[in-house]
Amino acid sequence: MEKPLVGLLLLGLMAEPAWAQTDVTKYVRYSVRDRISYGVLEDEVIWELAGDLFQSPRTTGRTVPLTGVELLAPCEPSKVIAVGLNYQSHLGEREPAEHPGLFAKYPTSIVGHGADIVMPPDATDLHYEGELVIVIGREAKNVPLAEAGTYVFGVTAGNDVSERAWQRGDLQWLRAKASDTFGPIGPVIVTGLDHNNLLVQTRVNGEVRQSERSSDLIFDVETIVSYVSRYVTLMPGDVIFTGTPGSTRAMAPGDVVEVEVEGVGVLRNTVVAQRAR
Repeated sequence: MEKPLVGLLLLGLMAEPAWAQTDVTKYVRYSVRDRISYGVLEDEVIWELAGDLFQSPRTTGRTVPLTGVELLAPCEPSKVIAVGLNYQSHLGEREPAEHPGLFAKYPTSIVGHGADIVMPPDATDLHYEGELVIVIGREAKNVPLAEAGTYVFGVTAGNDVSERAWQRGDLQWLRAKASDTFGPIGPVIVTGLDHNNLLVQTRVNGEVRQSERSSDLIFDVETIVSYVSRYVTLMPGDVIFTGTPGSTRAMAPGDVVEVEVEGVGVLRNTVVAQRAR
């Protein structure tokens, strides 16, 4: 983030809503002493924000060191949409579809950086899917392709956790994709990046498993936003997982999964077995 933006926030001079800003800025949602706030991250210091993150937030003047907070999922979406089979490297020899293939995850699947990915006791084939995630900045319905980019607030990193046995066997992907903790996102939302040319990497226990640029997406960010908005009204804070590259493998309790998006940082989560009740 550029220092002048913090100054403008402090002075209350930001005339444009946050989603309209072109500055490279990192936004976080965090908890400290049981108090949840949004903030702007700059040089390992968080400037607390008040007001609507997607309209005209302002700083309170209070700061807290990054090391003194718990980072939460950086937004609270009302809807979590995902695009499947959106890299040729993931499709393999199959032909791309004519339109983005959509499915939904539940908001209750969303967790933040550092949270556990909880593996249900009957899960047998749980996979990671590192992805670039779009965060919507304003209400979007029937958005023309040429205007779709103006509805994107910023981007974050995401892991579309997927249980492949359930994915193959169930009538729908509800369990396979939308179970609790199956949608880690974070650690920050970043505005002002070129979302159509960012490196997306996934590491498991330090080993690189996926690595590709968002420029290789079959359907780019603008196409996805425009297409989704034909059928679903997107609201500020809603998120769209854009698809995963390459191949994936099964995870096990104890595995540490890192999804890194260029300019965003590293989303890190540990797989744990669900405790018996």
